[in-house]
Amino acid sequence: MATLRRLRETPRHLLVCEKSNFGHDKSRHRHLVETHYHNYRVSFLIPECGILSKELKNLVMETGPYYFVKNLPLHELISQEFINTFVKKGKLILSLDKDTYEETGLQGRPSQYSGRKIMKFIVSIDLMDLSFNLDSKKYERISWSFREKKPLKFDFLLAWHHTGIEESVMMSYFSNYQIQEHQPKVSLSTLRDLQCPVLQSGELQGALEVSCSALELFDWLGAVFSNANLNNEPNDFISTYCCPQPSAVVAKAYLCTVTGFILPEKICLLLEQLCHYFDEPKLAPWVTLSVQGFADSPVSWRENEHGFRKGGEHLYNFVIFNNQDYWLQMAVGANDDCPP
Repeated sequence: MATLRRLRETPRHLLVCEKSNFGHDKSRHRHLVETHYHNYRVSFLIPECGILSKELKNLVMETGPYYFVKNLPLHELISQEFINTFVKKGKLILSLDKDTYEETGLQGRPSQYSGRKIMKFIVSIDLMDLSFNLDSKKYERISWSFREKKPLKFDFLLAWHHTGIEESVMMSYFSNYQIQEHQPKVSLSTLRDLQCPVLQSGELQGALEVSCSALELFDWLGAVFSNANLNNEPNDFISTYCCPQPSAVVAKAYLCTVTGFILPEKICLLLEQLCHYFDEPKLAPWVTLSVQGFADSPVSWRENEHGFRKGGEHLYNFVIFNNQDYWLQMAVGANDDCPP
């Protein structure tokens, strides 16, 4: 099954929709999840479901922990001990205003969204390259910048990739700073008499009076997650939105939302388990998995620069059908590259 793509562009958003099958050799689903690093909210919606399965509930409760470190000096992240203990691969990417950038004395590049007057710069530091060249002039310059010339401090969120080292190492390593362990916030709810769009996996653009399009579903999901009224009541002055047609009312739908700092590997496990949801016959023809990134993250996918001053959106949504077809929707704001 070939992958199909469709784009919708507005002055503030870019939405890419594509369809494929999880069993297809060229399916990109795992790559897209694994390269969207900074996730703060994950939601899945299961129509015709009143109770969450034990497998899904266990995965939801195991999405943490993550850590908050306050006023951490930036030079800590380029120390040999930190890199040897925690960093297997990766870069330190800084998004700096013009004054801070000039004060650091480091080499970077203008933000591609600066406009005519450049007010923001991006600095990328390959941590693994530094770790192999601790005696180089480059390392000396960066270390001098972070320790003496412009000793920057930030509040950091840290999450742990399981690599064989105990998670307690994180707490002990940063014990000289204000570090707190957090668990993601989990919200579970049952939506009753929910009006849902009728979808057909092969009709990404929908079919007149037969099924709704991927774009219509995307808007509908936003309304559901916002707990908006979908009936377009004449006395409702908050929302005039109504469910796209054709639609069907489901007696129950299960909505789960996890909020925190959530690693891609945890989302991969959730996506895999939702695919297995249809291993046994179900009333639901489809389920959804939606992931939102931090609005102020310096990147969206991989190392693609992300701008947040005009909204900050970078998110994706899977619609998983009972025949293992899926729709993938990716959206970014105006100051972003097209999703990969």
